[in-house]
Amino acid sequence: MDNLPHLAPLLPDALPDLPVPPPGPRSRAALERLKQHESPNVTAVAADFPVVWQTARGCAVRDLDGNTYVDATSAFGVALIGHGHPEVVAAVQRQAAELLHGMGDVHPPAVRIALLEALTALAPGDLGHAVLCGGGSEAVEVAQKTALLATGKPGVIAFSGSYHGMGHGALGATSRRDFRAPFVAQLAHNTTWLPFPNPSRLPVGVQASDLCAHMLERVEQLLVHPAMGGVPMGAVLIEPIQGRGGVIVPPDGFLQGLRALCDRHGTLLIFDEIFTGCGRTGAFFACEAAGVLPDLLCIGKALGGGMPIAACLGRPHVMAAWPVSHGEALHTSTFLGHPVSAAAALAAVHVLQRDDIAGQAARAGTSLLVRLRQRLAGHPWVREIRGRGLMLGVELQDPQTSQPASDVAWRTVTGALRRGVILLPSGDRGEVIQLTPPATITLAQQDCVVSALGAALDEAIA
Repeated sequence: MDNLPHLAPLLPDALPDLPVPPPGPRSRAALERLKQHESPNVTAVAADFPVVWQTARGCAVRDLDGNTYVDATSAFGVALIGHGHPEVVAAVQRQAAELLHGMGDVHPPAVRIALLEALTALAPGDLGHAVLCGGGSEAVEVAQKTALLATGKPGVIAFSGSYHGMGHGALGATSRRDFRAPFVAQLAHNTTWLPFPNPSRLPVGVQASDLCAHMLERVEQLLVHPAMGGVPMGAVLIEPIQGRGGVIVPPDGFLQGLRALCDRHGTLLIFDEIFTGCGRTGAFFACEAAGVLPDLLCIGKALGGGMPIAACLGRPHVMAAWPVSHGEALHTSTFLGHPVSAAAALAAVHVLQRDDIAGQAARAGTSLLVRLRQRLAGHPWVREIRGRGLMLGVELQDPQTSQPASDVAWRTVTGALRRGVILLPSGDRGEVIQLTPPATITLAQQDCVVSALGAALDEAIA
Protein backbone atom coordinates (compact mmCIF):
# COMPACT_ATOMS: atom_id res chain seq x y z
CA MET A 1 0.00 0.00 0.00
CA ASP A 2 2.98 2.34 -0.45
CA ASN A 3 1.15 4.35 -3.07
CA LEU A 4 -1.87 4.86 -0.76
CA PRO A 5 -0.33 5.61 2.66
CA HIS A 6 -3.40 7.51 3.90
CA LEU A 7 -5.65 4.43 3.96
CA ALA A 8 -6.29 2.33 7.04
CA PRO A 9 -5.54 -1.42 6.84
CA LEU A 10 -8.17 -3.38 4.94
CA LEU A 11 -10.42 -5.39 7.26
CA PRO A 12 -12.00 -8.72 6.21
CA ASP A 13 -15.51 -7.49 7.01
CA ALA A 14 -15.13 -4.11 5.30
CA LEU A 15 -18.10 -2.65 3.45
CA PRO A 16 -17.98 -0.80 0.13
CA ASP A 17 -16.19 2.53 0.24
CA LEU A 18 -15.60 4.31 -3.06
CA PRO A 19 -13.58 7.55 -2.82
CA VAL A 20 -13.57 7.75 -6.64
CA PRO A 21 -15.91 6.26 -9.25
CA PRO A 22 -14.44 2.95 -10.49
CA PRO A 23 -12.40 2.38 -12.49
CA GLY A 24 -10.43 5.25 -10.98
CA PRO A 25 -7.48 7.02 -12.60
CA ARG A 26 -4.85 4.70 -11.11
CA SER A 27 -6.68 1.62 -12.36
CA ARG A 28 -7.17 3.12 -15.80
CA ALA A 29 -3.51 4.07 -16.07
CA ALA A 30 -2.41 0.60 -14.97
CA LEU A 31 -4.75 -1.03 -17.48
CA GLU A 32 -3.26 1.06 -20.27
CA ARG A 33 0.17 -0.27 -19.27
CA LEU A 34 -1.24 -3.80 -19.23
CA LYS A 35 -2.56 -3.45 -22.76
CA GLN A 36 0.92 -2.56 -23.97
CA HIS A 37 2.42 -5.84 -22.79
CA GLU A 38 -0.25 -8.55 -22.46
CA SER A 39 -1.84 -10.61 -25.19
CA PRO A 40 -5.06 -8.81 -26.22
CA ASN A 41 -7.12 -11.92 -25.55
CA VAL A 42 -6.38 -12.19 -21.83
CA THR A 43 -7.87 -9.19 -19.99
CA ALA A 44 -10.99 -7.48 -21.37
CA VAL A 45 -10.63 -3.75 -20.85
CA ALA A 46 -13.51 -1.32 -21.29
CA ALA A 47 -14.28 2.17 -20.01
CA ASP A 48 -16.26 0.82 -17.06
CA PHE A 49 -14.46 -2.47 -16.33
CA PRO A 50 -12.28 -3.88 -14.72
CA VAL A 51 -10.45 -2.39 -11.74
CA VAL A 52 -6.88 -3.26 -10.72
CA TRP A 53 -6.65 -4.99 -7.37
CA GLN A 54 -4.13 -3.86 -4.78
CA THR A 55 -4.95 -5.96 -1.71
CA ALA A 56 -7.64 -8.29 -0.38
CA ARG A 57 -8.64 -9.63 3.03
CA GLY A 58 -11.57 -11.85 3.89
CA CYS A 59 -14.45 -10.77 1.70
CA ALA A 60 -13.02 -7.33 0.96
CA VAL A 61 -10.91 -6.11 -1.96
CA ARG A 62 -9.17 -2.76 -2.38
CA ASP A 63 -8.07 -1.41 -5.75
CA LEU A 64 -5.22 0.90 -6.77
CA ASP A 65 -7.42 3.96 -6.23
CA GLY A 66 -8.27 3.05 -2.64
CA ASN A 67 -11.79 1.88 -3.46
CA THR A 68 -13.05 -0.97 -1.27
CA TYR A 69 -15.37 -3.67 -2.63
CA VAL A 70 -17.20 -6.72 -1.34
CA ASP A 71 -16.06 -9.67 -3.42
CA ALA A 72 -19.05 -11.90 -4.22
CA THR A 73 -16.91 -14.13 -6.49
CA SER A 74 -14.12 -15.34 -4.15
CA ALA A 75 -11.93 -14.60 -7.18
CA PHE A 76 -13.32 -17.46 -9.30
CA GLY A 77 -14.26 -19.44 -6.18
CA VAL A 78 -10.71 -19.68 -4.83
CA ALA A 79 -11.00 -17.60 -1.64
CA LEU A 80 -13.60 -19.77 0.10
CA ILE A 81 -11.86 -19.29 3.47
CA GLY A 82 -11.39 -15.61 2.67
CA HIS A 83 -8.70 -13.65 0.88
CA GLY A 84 -5.31 -13.56 2.56
CA HIS A 85 -6.17 -15.92 5.40
CA PRO A 86 -3.46 -15.28 8.01
CA GLU A 87 -2.69 -18.99 8.54
CA VAL A 88 -2.22 -19.55 4.83
CA VAL A 89 -0.06 -16.44 4.51
CA ALA A 90 2.07 -17.56 7.45
CA ALA A 91 2.48 -21.05 5.97
CA VAL A 92 3.59 -19.56 2.65
CA GLN A 93 6.11 -17.31 4.36
CA ARG A 94 7.57 -20.14 6.43
CA GLN A 95 7.83 -22.50 3.50
CA ALA A 96 9.30 -19.90 1.15
CA ALA A 97 12.04 -19.22 3.69
CA GLU A 98 12.77 -22.93 4.15
CA LEU A 99 12.39 -24.48 0.68
CA LEU A 100 11.12 -22.46 -2.26
CA HIS A 101 11.23 -25.18 -4.91
CA GLY A 102 11.50 -28.96 -4.96
CA MET A 103 12.21 -31.44 -7.75
CA GLY A 104 8.84 -32.49 -9.07
CA ASP A 105 8.77 -36.27 -9.47
CA VAL A 106 12.39 -36.86 -8.40
CA HIS A 107 13.38 -35.64 -4.90
CA PRO A 108 10.04 -34.93 -3.17
CA PRO A 109 9.82 -32.13 -0.60
CA ALA A 110 8.53 -33.30 2.77
CA VAL A 111 5.58 -30.91 2.64
CA ARG A 112 4.30 -32.62 -0.49
CA ILE A 113 4.14 -35.95 1.35
CA ALA A 114 2.30 -34.28 4.25
CA LEU A 115 -0.26 -32.82 1.84
CA LEU A 116 -0.88 -36.19 0.18
CA GLU A 117 -1.49 -37.69 3.62
CA ALA A 118 -3.93 -34.88 4.43
CA LEU A 119 -5.79 -35.39 1.15
CA THR A 120 -6.13 -39.10 1.86
CA ALA A 121 -7.60 -38.28 5.28
CA LEU A 122 -10.25 -35.90 3.92
CA ALA A 123 -11.12 -37.76 0.72
CA PRO A 124 -14.48 -39.54 0.63
CA GLY A 125 -14.54 -43.33 0.50
CA ASP A 126 -11.31 -44.89 -0.65
CA LEU A 127 -10.21 -42.05 -2.95
CA GLY A 128 -6.82 -42.17 -1.29
CA HIS A 129 -4.35 -42.02 -4.17
CA ALA A 130 -3.61 -38.67 -5.80
CA VAL A 131 -1.71 -36.85 -8.50
CA LEU A 132 -0.96 -33.26 -7.53
CA CYS A 133 -1.39 -30.71 -10.29
CA GLY A 134 -0.79 -27.05 -11.00
CA GLY A 135 -4.43 -26.25 -11.72
CA GLY A 136 -7.87 -27.66 -12.33
CA SER A 137 -7.44 -28.15 -16.06
CA GLU A 138 -4.46 -30.41 -15.46
CA ALA A 139 -6.37 -32.39 -12.84
CA VAL A 140 -9.09 -33.11 -15.39
CA GLU A 141 -6.48 -34.20 -17.90
CA VAL A 142 -4.94 -36.58 -15.35
CA ALA A 143 -8.41 -38.05 -14.81
CA GLN A 144 -8.85 -38.51 -18.55
CA LYS A 145 -5.47 -40.22 -18.85
CA THR A 146 -6.26 -42.45 -15.88
CA ALA A 147 -9.57 -43.50 -17.43
CA LEU A 148 -7.86 -44.53 -20.64
CA LEU A 149 -5.16 -46.49 -18.80
CA ALA A 150 -7.71 -48.21 -16.56
CA THR A 151 -10.32 -49.09 -19.19
CA GLY A 152 -8.53 -49.07 -22.52
CA LYS A 153 -11.47 -47.04 -23.84
CA PRO A 154 -10.71 -43.52 -25.13
CA GLY A 155 -14.25 -42.16 -25.32
CA VAL A 156 -15.64 -39.63 -22.84
CA ILE A 157 -19.25 -38.66 -22.19
CA ALA A 158 -19.56 -35.03 -21.09
CA PHE A 159 -22.48 -32.61 -20.80
CA SER A 160 -23.70 -29.37 -22.29
CA GLY A 161 -22.71 -26.32 -20.27
CA SER A 162 -19.65 -28.12 -18.94
CA TYR A 163 -16.48 -26.23 -18.12
CA HIS A 164 -13.43 -28.36 -17.36
CA GLY A 165 -10.57 -26.01 -18.24
CA MET A 166 -8.58 -24.58 -21.13
CA GLY A 167 -5.73 -27.08 -21.57
CA HIS A 168 -6.19 -29.07 -24.76
CA GLY A 169 -7.25 -32.25 -22.96
CA ALA A 170 -9.71 -30.47 -20.68
CA LEU A 171 -10.89 -28.21 -23.48
CA GLY A 172 -11.73 -31.32 -25.48
CA ALA A 173 -14.43 -32.06 -22.88
CA THR A 174 -15.57 -28.45 -22.37
CA SER A 175 -18.78 -27.74 -24.24
CA ARG A 176 -18.48 -23.99 -24.84
CA ARG A 177 -18.18 -23.60 -28.60
CA ASP A 178 -16.60 -20.15 -28.37
CA PHE A 179 -13.75 -21.63 -26.32
CA ARG A 180 -13.33 -24.67 -28.55
CA ALA A 181 -13.89 -23.32 -32.04
CA PRO A 182 -10.47 -21.68 -32.65
CA PHE A 183 -8.64 -24.86 -31.64
CA VAL A 184 -10.94 -27.62 -32.80
CA ALA A 185 -8.41 -28.80 -35.40
CA GLN A 186 -5.96 -29.64 -32.60
CA LEU A 187 -8.41 -31.23 -30.16
CA ALA A 188 -8.95 -34.93 -29.67
CA HIS A 189 -12.36 -35.88 -31.02
CA ASN A 190 -13.24 -38.48 -28.42
CA THR A 191 -15.94 -36.65 -26.46
CA THR A 192 -19.68 -37.02 -26.92
CA TRP A 193 -21.91 -34.44 -25.23
CA LEU A 194 -25.36 -34.97 -23.84
CA PRO A 195 -27.64 -32.25 -22.47
CA PHE A 196 -27.09 -31.59 -18.78
CA PRO A 197 -30.42 -32.33 -17.07
CA ASN A 198 -31.72 -28.95 -15.99
CA PRO A 199 -34.82 -29.16 -13.75
CA SER A 200 -35.59 -25.49 -14.36
CA ARG A 201 -36.03 -26.12 -18.10
CA LEU A 202 -38.68 -28.82 -17.94
CA PRO A 203 -41.25 -28.87 -20.76
CA VAL A 204 -44.85 -28.49 -19.69
CA GLY A 205 -46.14 -31.70 -18.17
CA VAL A 206 -42.69 -33.27 -17.70
CA GLN A 207 -41.53 -34.08 -14.17
CA ALA A 208 -37.92 -33.91 -12.94
CA SER A 209 -37.99 -37.69 -12.43
CA ASP A 210 -38.98 -38.14 -16.08
CA LEU A 211 -36.09 -35.94 -17.20
CA CYS A 212 -33.72 -37.91 -15.01
CA ALA A 213 -34.86 -41.24 -16.41
CA HIS A 214 -34.71 -39.99 -20.01
CA MET A 215 -31.15 -38.66 -19.66
CA LEU A 216 -29.93 -41.81 -17.96
CA GLU A 217 -31.39 -43.81 -20.82
CA ARG A 218 -29.43 -41.67 -23.29
CA VAL A 219 -26.23 -42.21 -21.32
CA GLU A 220 -26.75 -45.96 -21.37
CA GLN A 221 -27.39 -45.92 -25.09
CA LEU A 222 -23.98 -44.32 -25.62
CA LEU A 223 -22.30 -46.79 -23.31
CA VAL A 224 -23.82 -49.72 -25.21
CA HIS A 225 -23.67 -48.22 -28.72
CA PRO A 226 -20.96 -45.54 -28.79
CA ALA A 227 -21.19 -42.66 -31.20
CA MET A 228 -18.03 -41.00 -32.55
CA GLY A 229 -17.39 -43.74 -35.06
CA GLY A 230 -17.75 -46.46 -32.48
CA VAL A 231 -15.16 -45.12 -30.01
CA PRO A 232 -15.89 -47.01 -26.77
CA MET A 233 -16.67 -44.88 -23.75
CA GLY A 234 -14.22 -45.21 -20.87
CA ALA A 235 -15.44 -42.32 -18.72
CA VAL A 236 -18.38 -40.14 -17.81
CA LEU A 237 -17.13 -36.69 -16.81
CA ILE A 238 -19.47 -34.37 -14.95
CA GLU A 239 -19.64 -31.45 -12.57
CA PRO A 240 -22.04 -32.55 -9.81
CA ILE A 241 -23.31 -28.95 -9.86
CA GLN A 242 -22.43 -26.91 -12.89
CA GLY A 243 -20.63 -23.69 -12.01
CA ARG A 244 -19.65 -21.67 -15.05
CA GLY A 245 -22.51 -23.29 -16.93
CA GLY A 246 -24.96 -21.24 -14.85
CA VAL A 247 -25.22 -22.88 -11.41
CA ILE A 248 -27.29 -25.87 -12.51
CA VAL A 249 -28.21 -28.51 -9.93
CA PRO A 250 -29.19 -31.84 -11.55
CA PRO A 251 -32.41 -33.60 -10.54
CA ASP A 252 -32.41 -35.99 -7.61
CA GLY A 253 -31.27 -39.44 -8.60
CA PHE A 254 -29.27 -38.44 -11.67
CA LEU A 255 -25.80 -38.73 -10.18
CA GLN A 256 -26.77 -41.97 -8.45
CA GLY A 257 -28.04 -43.26 -11.77
CA LEU A 258 -24.75 -42.41 -13.47
CA ARG A 259 -22.91 -44.38 -10.79
CA ALA A 260 -25.07 -47.43 -11.41
CA LEU A 261 -24.62 -47.23 -15.19
CA CYS A 262 -20.85 -46.87 -14.92
CA ASP A 263 -20.71 -49.91 -12.66
CA ARG A 264 -22.86 -51.90 -15.06
CA HIS A 265 -20.79 -51.09 -18.15
CA GLY A 266 -17.24 -50.92 -16.79
CA THR A 267 -16.97 -47.18 -17.23
CA LEU A 268 -15.25 -44.77 -14.84
CA LEU A 269 -17.22 -41.95 -13.24
CA ILE A 270 -15.24 -38.71 -12.94
CA PHE A 271 -16.51 -35.84 -10.81
CA ASP A 272 -15.04 -32.42 -11.54
CA GLU A 273 -15.32 -30.79 -8.11
CA ILE A 274 -12.74 -28.12 -8.76
CA PHE A 275 -15.41 -25.48 -8.06
CA THR A 276 -17.82 -27.39 -5.81
CA GLY A 277 -15.24 -29.11 -3.62
CA CYS A 278 -13.78 -28.10 -0.25
CA GLY A 279 -17.12 -26.98 1.18
CA ARG A 280 -18.43 -24.53 -1.41
CA THR A 281 -21.90 -26.14 -1.70
CA GLY A 282 -22.44 -26.83 2.01
CA ALA A 283 -20.84 -30.28 2.07
CA PHE A 284 -17.10 -30.83 1.89
CA PHE A 285 -17.68 -32.54 -1.45
CA ALA A 286 -20.88 -32.39 -3.49
CA CYS A 287 -20.53 -36.10 -4.17
CA GLU A 288 -20.94 -36.77 -0.44
CA ALA A 289 -24.19 -34.82 -0.34
CA ALA A 290 -25.42 -36.86 -3.30
CA GLY A 291 -24.34 -40.13 -1.71
CA VAL A 292 -22.20 -41.02 -4.74
CA LEU A 293 -18.56 -42.07 -4.75
CA PRO A 294 -16.88 -41.39 -8.11
CA ASP A 295 -13.89 -43.34 -9.33
CA LEU A 296 -11.90 -40.14 -9.85
CA LEU A 297 -12.38 -36.78 -8.14
CA CYS A 298 -10.80 -33.54 -9.36
CA ILE A 299 -10.34 -30.75 -6.80
CA GLY A 300 -8.68 -27.35 -6.87
CA LYS A 301 -9.56 -23.67 -6.44
CA ALA A 302 -10.27 -23.40 -2.68
CA LEU A 303 -7.80 -26.21 -1.96
CA GLY A 304 -4.81 -23.86 -2.10
CA GLY A 305 -6.28 -21.00 -0.09
CA GLY A 306 -5.11 -18.64 -2.83
CA MET A 307 -2.08 -20.50 -4.15
CA PRO A 308 -2.21 -22.52 -7.39
CA ILE A 309 -2.67 -26.22 -6.75
CA ALA A 310 -5.12 -28.96 -7.68
CA ALA A 311 -5.33 -32.72 -7.46
CA CYS A 312 -6.89 -35.75 -9.08
CA LEU A 313 -7.92 -38.24 -6.40
CA GLY A 314 -8.61 -41.82 -7.36
CA ARG A 315 -9.59 -45.19 -5.96
CA PRO A 316 -6.56 -47.46 -5.45
CA HIS A 317 -7.52 -50.08 -8.02
CA VAL A 318 -8.11 -47.33 -10.61
CA MET A 319 -4.86 -45.49 -9.92
CA ALA A 320 -3.06 -48.84 -10.11
CA ALA A 321 -3.50 -48.56 -13.88
CA TRP A 322 -0.53 -46.18 -13.82
CA PRO A 323 2.71 -48.19 -14.02
CA VAL A 324 5.29 -47.94 -11.26
CA SER A 325 7.73 -45.15 -12.05
CA HIS A 326 11.30 -46.19 -12.77
CA GLY A 327 12.60 -42.68 -13.24
CA GLU A 328 10.37 -41.26 -15.98
CA ALA A 329 6.82 -40.51 -14.84
CA LEU A 330 4.14 -40.63 -17.54
CA HIS A 331 2.52 -37.51 -16.12
CA THR A 332 4.57 -34.94 -14.27
CA SER A 333 5.75 -31.33 -14.39
CA THR A 334 8.63 -29.23 -13.12
CA PHE A 335 6.44 -27.73 -10.41
CA LEU A 336 4.61 -30.91 -9.36
CA GLY A 337 3.56 -30.55 -5.72
CA HIS A 338 5.36 -27.20 -5.45
CA PRO A 339 6.38 -26.85 -1.79
CA VAL A 340 4.95 -23.36 -1.26
CA SER A 341 1.62 -24.26 -2.83
CA ALA A 342 1.59 -27.54 -0.88
CA ALA A 343 2.20 -25.66 2.39
CA ALA A 344 -0.61 -23.25 1.55
CA ALA A 345 -2.94 -26.16 0.80
CA LEU A 346 -2.05 -27.87 4.08
CA ALA A 347 -2.92 -24.71 5.98
CA ALA A 348 -6.11 -24.22 3.96
CA VAL A 349 -7.25 -27.82 4.56
CA HIS A 350 -6.67 -27.34 8.28
CA VAL A 351 -8.82 -24.18 8.30
CA LEU A 352 -11.50 -25.78 6.12
CA GLN A 353 -11.90 -28.65 8.58
CA ARG A 354 -11.34 -26.88 11.90
CA ASP A 355 -13.67 -23.97 11.13
CA ASP A 356 -16.35 -26.13 9.46
CA ILE A 357 -16.24 -24.00 6.32
CA ALA A 358 -18.78 -26.30 4.67
CA GLY A 359 -21.23 -25.57 7.49
CA GLN A 360 -20.50 -21.86 7.25
CA ALA A 361 -21.13 -21.99 3.50
CA ALA A 362 -24.44 -23.79 4.05
CA ARG A 363 -25.63 -21.22 6.58
CA ALA A 364 -24.40 -18.19 4.67
CA GLY A 365 -25.84 -19.59 1.44
CA THR A 366 -29.27 -20.01 3.00
CA SER A 367 -29.15 -16.46 4.36
CA LEU A 368 -28.01 -14.98 1.06
CA LEU A 369 -30.62 -16.94 -0.90
CA VAL A 370 -33.40 -15.61 1.36
CA ARG A 371 -32.15 -12.05 0.88
CA LEU A 372 -31.94 -12.44 -2.89
CA ARG A 373 -35.46 -13.82 -3.12
CA GLN A 374 -36.84 -11.07 -0.90
CA ARG A 375 -35.20 -8.31 -2.94
CA LEU A 376 -35.90 -9.78 -6.38
CA ALA A 377 -39.30 -11.40 -5.77
CA GLY A 378 -41.56 -10.86 -8.76
CA HIS A 379 -38.89 -9.02 -10.75
CA PRO A 380 -39.91 -9.33 -14.41
CA TRP A 381 -36.34 -9.94 -15.62
CA VAL A 382 -35.50 -12.63 -13.05
CA ARG A 383 -36.35 -16.08 -14.34
CA GLU A 384 -34.95 -18.06 -11.42
CA ILE A 385 -32.78 -17.81 -8.33
CA ARG A 386 -31.10 -21.12 -7.57
CA GLY A 387 -28.10 -22.93 -6.17
CA ARG A 388 -26.75 -24.69 -3.13
CA GLY A 389 -24.53 -23.42 -0.35
CA LEU A 390 -22.45 -20.50 -1.58
CA MET A 391 -22.85 -21.36 -5.25
CA LEU A 392 -25.86 -19.30 -6.25
CA GLY A 393 -27.14 -17.94 -9.54
CA VAL A 394 -29.70 -15.34 -10.62
CA GLU A 395 -30.86 -16.17 -14.15
CA LEU A 396 -32.07 -13.22 -16.21
CA GLN A 397 -34.53 -13.43 -19.07
CA ASP A 398 -36.20 -10.84 -21.29
CA PRO A 399 -39.86 -10.85 -20.18
CA GLN A 400 -41.03 -9.99 -23.70
CA THR A 401 -39.05 -12.51 -25.74
CA SER A 402 -38.15 -15.10 -23.08
CA GLN A 403 -34.59 -14.96 -24.41
CA PRO A 404 -31.51 -15.02 -22.15
CA ALA A 405 -30.76 -11.47 -21.05
CA SER A 406 -27.00 -11.51 -21.52
CA ASP A 407 -26.61 -7.78 -22.08
CA VAL A 408 -28.67 -6.97 -19.01
CA ALA A 409 -26.58 -9.39 -16.96
CA TRP A 410 -23.35 -7.70 -18.02
CA ARG A 411 -24.75 -4.23 -17.31
CA THR A 412 -25.78 -5.53 -13.89
CA VAL A 413 -22.23 -6.73 -13.22
CA THR A 414 -20.71 -3.38 -14.19
CA GLY A 415 -23.42 -1.50 -12.30
CA ALA A 416 -22.71 -3.54 -9.17
CA LEU A 417 -19.02 -2.70 -9.49
CA ARG A 418 -19.88 1.01 -9.43
CA ARG A 419 -21.72 0.28 -6.17
CA GLY A 420 -18.78 -1.52 -4.62
CA VAL A 421 -19.67 -5.18 -5.26
CA ILE A 422 -17.70 -7.58 -7.46
CA LEU A 423 -19.86 -10.03 -9.44
CA LEU A 424 -19.42 -12.22 -12.51
CA PRO A 425 -21.79 -13.59 -15.16
CA SER A 426 -22.06 -17.29 -15.96
CA GLY A 427 -24.18 -19.52 -18.17
CA ASP A 428 -23.66 -20.42 -21.82
CA ARG A 429 -24.74 -16.93 -22.85
CA GLY A 430 -23.67 -15.03 -19.75
CA GLU A 431 -27.27 -14.68 -18.63
CA VAL A 432 -26.75 -15.80 -15.03
CA ILE A 433 -25.37 -13.55 -12.29
CA GLN A 434 -23.19 -15.90 -10.27
CA LEU A 435 -22.63 -15.40 -6.54
CA THR A 436 -19.82 -17.43 -4.95
CA PRO A 437 -18.53 -15.28 -2.06
CA PRO A 438 -16.19 -16.44 0.71
CA ALA A 439 -17.82 -18.42 3.51
CA THR A 440 -16.70 -15.63 5.84
CA ILE A 441 -19.12 -13.13 4.31
CA THR A 442 -20.96 -11.19 7.03
CA LEU A 443 -24.66 -10.37 7.12
CA ALA A 444 -23.83 -6.72 6.48
CA GLN A 445 -21.79 -7.68 3.44
CA GLN A 446 -24.61 -9.91 2.21
CA ASP A 447 -26.97 -6.94 2.46
CA CYS A 448 -24.54 -4.85 0.40
CA VAL A 449 -24.29 -7.53 -2.28
CA VAL A 450 -28.05 -7.92 -2.62
CA SER A 451 -28.68 -4.18 -2.54
CA ALA A 452 -26.05 -3.50 -5.21
CA LEU A 453 -27.26 -6.35 -7.43
CA GLY A 454 -30.89 -5.23 -7.20
CA ALA A 455 -30.11 -1.56 -7.86
CA ALA A 456 -27.77 -2.41 -10.73
CA LEU A 457 -30.37 -4.69 -12.32
CA ASP A 458 -33.04 -2.00 -12.08
CA GLU A 459 -30.65 0.49 -13.64
CA ALA A 460 -29.70 -1.98 -16.40
CA ILE A 461 -33.29 -2.33 -17.62
CA ALA A 462 -34.29 1.30 -17.19
